Amino acid sequence: MSAPISDTPGNADRARASLEALRAEIAKAVVGQDPAVTGLVVALLCRGHVLLEGVPGVAKTLLVRALASALELDTKRVQFTPDLMPSDVTGSLVYDARTAEFSFQPGPVFTNLLLADEINRTPPKTQSSLLEAMEERQVTVDGTPRALPDPFLVAATQNPVEYEGTYPLPEAQLDRFLLKLNVPLPSRQDEIAVLNRHAEGFNPRDLAAAGLRPVAGPDDLEAARAAVAKTAVSPEITGYVVDICRATRESPSLTLGVSPRGATALLSTARAWAWLTGRDYVTPDDVKALALPTLRHRIQLRPEAEMEGVTTDSVITAILANVPVPR
Repeated sequence: MSAPISDTPGNADRARASLEALRAEIAKAVVGQDPAVTGLVVALLCRGHVLLEGVPGVAKTLLVRALASALELDTKRVQFTPDLMPSDVTGSLVYDARTAEFSFQPGPVFTNLLLADEINRTPPKTQSSLLEAMEERQVTVDGTPRALPDPFLVAATQNPVEYEGTYPLPEAQLDRFLLKLNVPLPSRQDEIAVLNRHAEGFNPRDLAAAGLRPVAGPDDLEAARAAVAKTAVSPEITGYVVDICRATRESPSLTLGVSPRGATALLSTARAWAWLTGRDYVTPDDVKALALPTLRHRIQLRPEAEMEGVTTDSVITAILANVPVPR
């Protein structure tokens, strides 16, 4: 019996080359955010979701739009506000006077890449409307489950500075995000490059005019996911991931450590990163490379540690330095 198309090595290699080309293609629109681009690709490979944190104006929205354009995927944006209702996200039943029947009108969640802009500005009831979509990849309206497209990724943004009028995401919802990516302010050189582009007529609302074109597609993602699933993980690596996560539960700086779901997430992201870098096996360096974005939102600092200037990233970095690395 011949192997499925997505399982053949040639297709996997082409998929890797296509996904590597994403970085250069997205750079036509977004300057200097390579780690965020890589994180979004890892999330797509792992069928996960991403929380993008950064101050306004660092191209978080443009990044998601550019990724969708380069992957030839459908994308929709929802501006989360205090008056947003769950049905504004999932869709609702609408009465049709011509047929005297109710019909379902899909909401913006029925897309490939959903940009949930400023997700912490909407109340918990509306935030929770995304939970079923993120976990089950379906929405239930009037008792009827409706499947979402594949691939499906939620990229939610939040501002780390302004907290007035916000509703912080509960731990249960934070844990549903595979990665938390910090989108920093650009360096001086990158900021000059941004201004030069705008001076030359770059329009962030017209990506086609910027020369952005599809370099990969859903078939490449399918082939890549099949290859990632075959990436070898040794017992030593599994033990290393578990030891890192267990160490967070014993840290004196934390009130909440990483759950077994977080350990599973770290193993998944490390496998995706190993495959993207051209290997069919996971190394300790792969685990270290993805530990911060995969775990930083799954732990909670003690108030006294926070007052002393301790951060979640510094706790994870210290744990990585102390947990024995397998040879």
